[in-house]
Amino acid sequence: MCGIFGYTGGSRAATIVLEGLRKIEYRGYDSFGIAALGDTIRVSKRQGRIPEEGFDTWDLAGTVAIGHTRWATHGIPDDKNAHPHRDCTGKIAVVHNGIIENYAALKRDLIGRGHIFSSDTDTEIIAHLLEEAYEGDLLAAIQAVLPTLEGSYAILTLAEGDARIVAARSRSPLVLGIGDNTMFAASDMTPILEYTRRMIVLEDGDVATLTPAVVEIFHAGRRAERNEEFVQWSFEDVRKGGFRHFMLKEIFDQPAVFSDAIRALRKEELPGVVRDAGKVTIVACGTSYHAALVFKYLLEEQCRVPARVEIASEFRYFPPPPEGLVIGISQSGETADTIMALQLAKLRACPTLAIVNGVGSSLTRIADASLLMHAGPEISVAATKSFIAELAVFFHLVDIMKQGAWGHQLDSAHRAIEEALLLDLGPAVTCCRDAQNLFFVGRGAFYPIALEGALKMKEISYIHAEGYAAGEIKHGPFALLSPETPVVAICAPGETYGVMVSNIREMKARGTPLIILGEKDDRDLQEIADIFIPLPSAESIAGLLSATVILQLLAYHTADALGRNIDRPRNLAKSVTVE
Repeated sequence: MCGIFGYTGGSRAATIVLEGLRKIEYRGYDSFGIAALGDTIRVSKRQGRIPEEGFDTWDLAGTVAIGHTRWATHGIPDDKNAHPHRDCTGKIAVVHNGIIENYAALKRDLIGRGHIFSSDTDTEIIAHLLEEAYEGDLLAAIQAVLPTLEGSYAILTLAEGDARIVAARSRSPLVLGIGDNTMFAASDMTPILEYTRRMIVLEDGDVATLTPAVVEIFHAGRRAERNEEFVQWSFEDVRKGGFRHFMLKEIFDQPAVFSDAIRALRKEELPGVVRDAGKVTIVACGTSYHAALVFKYLLEEQCRVPARVEIASEFRYFPPPPEGLVIGISQSGETADTIMALQLAKLRACPTLAIVNGVGSSLTRIADASLLMHAGPEISVAATKSFIAELAVFFHLVDIMKQGAWGHQLDSAHRAIEEALLLDLGPAVTCCRDAQNLFFVGRGAFYPIALEGALKMKEISYIHAEGYAAGEIKHGPFALLSPETPVVAICAPGETYGVMVSNIREMKARGTPLIILGEKDDRDLQEIADIFIPLPSAESIAGLLSATVILQLLAYHTADALGRNIDRPRNLAKSVTVE
């Protein structure tokens, strides 16, 4: 979940690496650091976020550098635990994303052999192991060390006297950028896009050497060829574009994201594993799990296909009996829990499908078939447009199974998102801003939308929020309802409308403030609600999309009113590449 970035070329490397780290700081922002290779290796690192100014790289001379922005797993966030880490001689530097699971045993052995450690991290053992193996060839040293490491890693290394960056990958993403007498290595494509869109995605077990002119890739000690890809994303896609936060920009991107995703998906052939699916299991985490729940409701209601949704981290240890298609969903395509769940499904001979946003990601290499979300790069830690893109994929799949019955709805649904973006949520924001606890409720496919709304609120505002199927509130949570505990309820027309209104009235009787999302002409709901928010469209697809966007905006504006760090919420990182 950390970010790594390396550069070798003709410019001052440390300056370029610092700017690259800013672009991947969403992967971790507990601390940061840079190692630059000149006549010697010089390192500068510190706790905290990268400052806009006041971090001088001019004493880090050289045209080769590696950098790191950290999300702590081993050792508290402080200066000594910040990467890069060096060996006892100070002549080898390492940055690392992932977890070395056997680091404690390796560290004891190294201490027994006289090594002195200066941090509490698992990463530092790599530097000391390289120190023992290094005999003037950094590539040979890393190839000797890697078999001793258990766990996940994306590693960049430097050594005095060796002008190369040596990179290695296992179960953690690492991509190379091919420029004009310039080479890059990073944990994702974002910091490279400013310079080149020619990329190579390394595979598990790959080791690569980078000089300004040449990339060489090795696998199991032998040279390997990896396809170069031209990435369609542009540098403008990762700029704020005048918005105060990336999250707000990405919320406003959603009408185009949904429409573009539907158009792109229609041009792709539906994988055979989907057409032949009699039963479906979906594995996912967080926001992707909520999108999967929406799909389950729609798949069973509209297509009569049995579906179950499993939390990916639980699936690995408590898998259901293997049967039917297993779908893994991950925005990055690098979510460790989802990767492991799909690997287990393949071991049990289940057909597998990956739904991802990350081109060339690990999940696509594991699955039998893949579908892209077409969301473009998402920078804010809190997922918004990737959730909408996931819904687009699922709506598209249901539409195919219904022989195109949703075609018109899919073509026009983006308009409901556009209208939702124009709503005034000021009174609802005021109500939520002063609360310590919030409930979000819905029924049917709107229940997972309520879950997602609660997740967004707690992620970026730090207000405790819970999502419930509305009928469950009376089975315990009613005890928490009070005039200080607002409820956000989604009440759209449909089979559960009547019982949902009854649920809302029960909550009203407990004195709780009610923020209700409903059909704009629904007078009954307007009379019950303390604050009524009209859905631009309550039609099934458009209703789900507009409710989603309203809850995203409610969380955003509440967090903004509280002065939160919206794009970088505390303790969180964008891509969860550790178990």
